[in-house]
Amino acid sequence: MSLAGRDLTIGYSDRVVGRGLNVALERGEVLALLGPNGGGKTTLLKTLLGILAPRAGEVAVGGRSLAGISIGERARLIAYVPQVHVPTFAFTVDTVVLMGRTAHGNLFSRPSTRDRMVAARVLDQFGIAHLAPRPYTMISGGERQLVLLARALAQEPQFVVLDEPTANLDFGNQGKVMREIRALAGAGHGILFTTHDPNHALRAADRAYLLRAGERIAEGTVGAVLTRKRLEDLYGAPVEKLIDAATGRAAFLPG
Repeated sequence: MSLAGRDLTIGYSDRVVGRGLNVALERGEVLALLGPNGGGKTTLLKTLLGILAPRAGEVAVGGRSLAGISIGERARLIAYVPQVHVPTFAFTVDTVVLMGRTAHGNLFSRPSTRDRMVAARVLDQFGIAHLAPRPYTMISGGERQLVLLARALAQEPQFVVLDEPTANLDFGNQGKVMREIRALAGAGHGILFTTHDPNHALRAADRAYLLRAGERIAEGTVGAVLTRKRLEDLYGAPVEKLIDAATGRAAFLPG
């Protein structure tokens, strides 16, 4: 099964952001989307999710047009973790995670025993079970990001789409999220995430998709796509590449 955008024109009612974009994500793989601010990454994500309708082209899941799939079924197929979430109500953390289970029921049904088991499992998976009784409004921004990740997994989706998943996380939790992304792919999920850090893509992704000014400039395996020259072209800034002599692993730093 794949999540695919075919010959997409993306944008808003007053402007086009990108044209002729083709992107595909298979279950069991991780795709990293990189590009400068304003390059179209979030607009492309929202189009693949069905939040924005494509101006032209089609988004399909498993060969079915996303436009013909109900909202409820979409939620069972694709989970979304936004970059920024402003809490409004002081729901407890476990309640926020349980909201992910509405994909399998409705907003007004009481959580089942299985719903509570799934919520408890994903809270434990991210090491935040101790936050379960805390108000969501009274935890740190990094902790909220982990709660949103747990809520997405509680949907038990086929695909998980994450917009800058490490943006509010400290160094240790960034590593935790990257490990979980790889584990999710190993469990058969398809993972698409945006990042400004090519080192996160090198660590967690199978493929990279480089987007600048609404145009795909490269796509392929991370080893082939993430080169110093391409990253300098992508961001319009010097980049330094380092190689660990012992392991041969590469890392990139701003020049």
